[in-house]
Amino acid sequence: MLIRLFVILLLLLWLPCAWSQVRLDIVVKPANKAIKENIQAYIGSLEDYDEEALQRYRSTALSMARQASEALGYYQNSYQVTTVSGNKPKLRIEVALAEPVRLRKVDIQVLGQANQLPVFTELADERLLPGAILHHGAYEDLKSKLQQYALRYGFFMAKFTQQRLDIEPEMGAADISLHFDSGPRYYLGAVEFSEQSWIEPQLLNRLVPFKEGDAYNSAVLARLSQNLQATGYFEQIRVDAVGEPDGPLLVPVRVSLQRVKPRTFGVGAGFSTDIGPRARFNWEQHRINRHGHKLGFETEWSKPQQSVTGWYAIPLEAPLTDQLRFVSGYQREEYVDAQSRRYTYGAQWHKHVGHDWQRVVGLRWDEERYDYGRAQPEKRSQFLLPSLGFSKLKSDSAIDPSVGYRLQADISGAKQDFFADADVLHVSALVRGLITLADKHRFLGRTQVGAIATNNYARIPPSLRFFAGGDQSVRGYDYQSLSPRDEYRNRIGGRYLFAQSVEYQYSLTDTWRIASFVDRGNAVENWTDAMKTGVGVGVRWVSPIGPLRLDWAHALNDDRGWRIHFSMGPEL
Repeated sequence: MLIRLFVILLLLLWLPCAWSQVRLDIVVKPANKAIKENIQAYIGSLEDYDEEALQRYRSTALSMARQASEALGYYQNSYQVTTVSGNKPKLRIEVALAEPVRLRKVDIQVLGQANQLPVFTELADERLLPGAILHHGAYEDLKSKLQQYALRYGFFMAKFTQQRLDIEPEMGAADISLHFDSGPRYYLGAVEFSEQSWIEPQLLNRLVPFKEGDAYNSAVLARLSQNLQATGYFEQIRVDAVGEPDGPLLVPVRVSLQRVKPRTFGVGAGFSTDIGPRARFNWEQHRINRHGHKLGFETEWSKPQQSVTGWYAIPLEAPLTDQLRFVSGYQREEYVDAQSRRYTYGAQWHKHVGHDWQRVVGLRWDEERYDYGRAQPEKRSQFLLPSLGFSKLKSDSAIDPSVGYRLQADISGAKQDFFADADVLHVSALVRGLITLADKHRFLGRTQVGAIATNNYARIPPSLRFFAGGDQSVRGYDYQSLSPRDEYRNRIGGRYLFAQSVEYQYSLTDTWRIASFVDRGNAVENWTDAMKTGVGVGVRWVSPIGPLRLDWAHALNDDRGWRIHFSMGPEL
């Protein structure tokens, strides 16, 4: 029954297309797909025409067919237009192709300062070389590109000093003479922000990606608008900088700004098999003072994790990437065999250090209370932890990349008796990579390692130890289930972590993919301890908010059967 309904639906969708197609019948001899499609595009749909109307339309159709052919260089074709009677009358156009007009002399010149820029001198089009078939579209495209690039790169005096297309249909030849004089290039002047006293001019000036006197380029003006938008201070931004043909050559840049609402809040929800349903709430005060300081609050809730965090951010020399952030928060987390309650106070210095690397220098105070099941009493730890982190993300899309990678490394440590219960050095690193071949074959790789060096491992709290297993670790095993155990069989976290994954995806459509994968890793007491392996298959759906992943994974090293994993979010 379902198959029958599906077939009927396809027929209903096909019938209107079929009805419109029978109204126009184009035959080109010898066959030429480009000519046929161009004639169809010129004439359009004849769906509403009856037989009498088609008869009256014959001369118009002939004229359009001729224009469509000449646009592609065919001036000497023969045409025959007839109507076919019946229940479904048709307009039939028969085209007998003659020899096309070919380019004989091509004289294309870019004069003025623009001839020093590769973007103008590398506009070569194979359709405009001597011997090529005359293509009016290619000629008009070139003229349009020259004018567009002139506006983009600040040649506001640019003009065509010569533009001739001479066609001799009987000779089968055409000559092009196109001279474009760019004139002088304009320069960017001082940036003038709209009158306002609610933010420091020095902060706005640090967002300008060019200097006064730089060569005009609309791309840097767009970047200025993007920089201002990224601050979160403004609701509407307008950048005006257009030169006049009669000068002056120094173009003033005028920026109109409208402040954003003082504060916003957001809510979100998600689900994964690791932590189940989760909810998030955040609130942000976009501007505390004229210096651009910000204040925020966020909380997240799920069954194993609940957290509340407040922060205060101060923009530094490069406001979009560099900032000083003060953070305080509380987190409660249920591990497989442990419970933890942690208070955190700290400061972070975020800085862009070149080559797309982001560096974070931090200092935080952690106070954590935890216990490993009922067999052990509650413990308390305190650590003052200086930290250093580096991260880098390169991809061709924020939501669904086809190629890219993520690199991340973090190190933190503490000294016993200097506001710390033990000496500790905590190191972790993550590498993710993605490549797509032939548009359909996607290969993903992930490697994660971590290690702890300490003089008293018993004093290290769960938040600093390593656990493996779950959606983002070793699939086929429960969340945080891979860990060393104590004498009471409680999973207490490992000194070392290793997790690796290799995944292959095949794209069935633009939004659906199938996957197969192998994961391997463990959280262990010694590097010589055995690793665990999980294998499986999955389905991916690329939703508007990012990929959703459903996996069926089997643990090879334990008799745990198959486990379902569901998660969402970017793959890098």
